[in-house]
Amino acid sequence: MSYATIADIRQRIDEDRLIRLTDDDDTGAVDEEIVAAVLVSASNKIDLLLGRRYAAQVPFDPVPPVLVDLCADIGGYMLHIRREEAPGEFWTLQYKEAVRFLRQLAGGAYDLGGEGEEAVSSSAHEVQITGPARVFSRNSLKGF
Repeated sequence: MSYATIADIRQRIDEDRLIRLTDDDDTGAVDEEIVAAVLVSASNKIDLLLGRRYAAQVPFDPVPPVLVDLCADIGGYMLHIRREEAPGEFWTLQYKEAVRFLRQLAGGAYDLGGEGEEAVSSSAHEVQITGPARVFSRNSLKGF
């Protein structure tokens, strides 16, 4: 399942560049199967990054609008690198910002909402040590 569509990519990448990035067979047209595969890959990356916090909701259905944008941004970057074409500063920044935002979302800085969210509490992974009171301390050994 993909969170973005080819229409979302077409809003971000002009047709000539999209043809150049996807036309492996020199047909002169956008290879929509390649775009779809890249968007599935981008969606899988999103699921991986958010899966721990939103385990009950991955894959998301309905798809929150922010994930559509993030998927298209990650997909646009991936289309450039699949052809070993330098993605340029714009696409590199879009990709880095998308991943940064997804990590913050996974960490609890933001909330997608929805029912059934199973957020992982940060206290669930804290180390706690218990034991008897200290016998020797700086104060009890004073003068020795």
